[in-house]
Amino acid sequence: MISRDTIQQVVSSIDIVDLIGDFVRLKKRGVNYLGLCPFHDEKTPSFTVSPSKEIYKCFGCGRSGNAITFLMEHEKYTYVEAIRWLAQKYGIEIEETETTPEQKIQIQVAESLHVINNYAQNFFSNALTETDEGKSVGLSYLKQRGFRDNIIKKFQLGYCPSDDSFASTAIRNQYNPELLIKSGLVVERDGKYRDNYRERIIFPIHNQTGKVIGFGARLIRKNDRAPKYINTPENEIYVKSRVLYGLWQSRQAIGKSNECLLVEGYTDVISLHQAGIENVVASGGTALTKDQLRLIKKLTHNLTIFYDGDSAGVAAAERGLDLALEEGLTVRIVMLPAPEDPDSYVNKYGAEALENYIKDNKQDFILFQMEQAIKDAGNDSIKKSAAVRKIAESISKLMRPEEFTIRQDYIKKVSARLNIEEEGLVNLINSISREYLEKQQKRWVAENKGEGRDGGFQSPTPIPQIKTEQEEDISDLLSKDIFHERALVRCLLEYGSKPFEDGLTVAEYLLKNTPMLEDITDEVLSEITETYARLLSEGRIPDTKYFIYIDNRKVSETVVSLIAFPYEVSKGWTEKYNQDVATKESQYIVDIQSSLRYFELKRIRSLIVENEKEISSTTDTTRMDLLLETHKHLKELEKNLASEVGIVILK
Repeated sequence: MISRDTIQQVVSSIDIVDLIGDFVRLKKRGVNYLGLCPFHDEKTPSFTVSPSKEIYKCFGCGRSGNAITFLMEHEKYTYVEAIRWLAQKYGIEIEETETTPEQKIQIQVAESLHVINNYAQNFFSNALTETDEGKSVGLSYLKQRGFRDNIIKKFQLGYCPSDDSFASTAIRNQYNPELLIKSGLVVERDGKYRDNYRERIIFPIHNQTGKVIGFGARLIRKNDRAPKYINTPENEIYVKSRVLYGLWQSRQAIGKSNECLLVEGYTDVISLHQAGIENVVASGGTALTKDQLRLIKKLTHNLTIFYDGDSAGVAAAERGLDLALEEGLTVRIVMLPAPEDPDSYVNKYGAEALENYIKDNKQDFILFQMEQAIKDAGNDSIKKSAAVRKIAESISKLMRPEEFTIRQDYIKKVSARLNIEEEGLVNLINSISREYLEKQQKRWVAENKGEGRDGGFQSPTPIPQIKTEQEEDISDLLSKDIFHERALVRCLLEYGSKPFEDGLTVAEYLLKNTPMLEDITDEVLSEITETYARLLSEGRIPDTKYFIYIDNRKVSETVVSLIAFPYEVSKGWTEKYNQDVATKESQYIVDIQSSLRYFELKRIRSLIVENEKEISSTTDTTRMDLLLETHKHLKELEKNLASEVGIVILK
């Protein structure tokens, strides 16, 4: 874990204009900076960076955040990865919190492997373009495959010479032989260190931050005894089930297109990139894993599997389908006509033809699976029964409330195609769902036996609670006041340290002299006010920057949305025309008082509703008179408050 002091030092060093300027061309506009949004296609700039507030906001697509969230969104980093990237940019040494001796060793090994892999990548890339063997064997092979220089550089392709020069050079440069072997780059034979990837094209594999974590090595010369491809063995930084080739190069295109194409091989990814289709990654032909699917899910919920028609990879993809559905991904498949693969098709017919083929031949994966099962079953009733169950198992994964309509649509299509009753299919799906939940419950009980945990097992898809019609009306009435809650929390954040009434600051008045903490209904806004109150009790008044850079994405994004404003008062009013213009800063007391009036109005409204409920249910005439008098008083208060904030109450 990175220490809090390090994070604070990093945050204090950030220049948001300088940082975002590395990725977006910004132009000064008044006190802010403007540019074309990197998160969606636009011709007129609407992406605004505020150096004073240390935030960005696109008034086109709505994306907003701070320097750290920009890196997380644009570069697809985790929070920790973004902090590490910034620490490196600003030359800040990262201080880790206390770790065990075992963890320290693991961290040191991982760091050493990263250094070795970086050295190896540079060595292999240089060998490809700068040595006679590399140019005549490796580079000529890649050129023959149609790869251009820019794409070779983009994917950092390389070549490992035949003379064991990598092993000898690395050891001569003091790299640890044991770690060289662990990395898979070097093997020890007959007491000598030799290159493991001799005479192979090298495909570096990157993690989400662009670091090289492993390699794929393809044999060029024919050798029946040697495997065509060799991959890095699993170690502290490379776990095959957690890797997708090309994700680093494709991450931004996947986010922009809101779709991820999944292919099998390295060259498929590279060829598609060269053709301008960049939202693509490769699985290496293995069954999809949860970790791989979660990498995709960070970027998009739409997965299209793109394999050749006779590929064994389709079977592997089918095995990963249920996992993809459990993760909430929408899965489609495109099958190329045999014997084509994405690499050969795009080289033969071109990028436009391939894009049209994908668009015209994209199929829903569950329905594709059904057609394949029907085809394989033929007239065999046992195989057909097994196929029905397999399809029902896939549909049963659609458990989320928002997937109800999709699930019903599948039930209609599948039952019609298989000529079975919808009710029977529904019963089968429900039975499978119950079996799944029972297994989950047993697993949970087994894992938590003796732990003394309270609460028991909970379904991953809780049943929504249904409210009465009257409760819904009240809830709807109060939920409309979220805008006023946001306004009051914004006042707290922007003016907290300013003087207000009775010698109190704005923060002291709002948090101690009003029922603000109890009246906030929104969960995130409530967390902000509670955090503010805690810090205030400790003698600190946090500014907006504290919340903008807090390690809580929801809080940070909410605060940015509260303080982001598309317009700034021009300095020309004072400098050129000598005119004083009212600003939020100069009108903050009015701003706060207006927000408080809305809160008071909200409380009065709530009391009126409760009072009316009691009026409708009481039979006691004395009690009724008191309630009616109370109602009259509350309505008068409501009318007065409403007039103060400019609302007309209709009787």
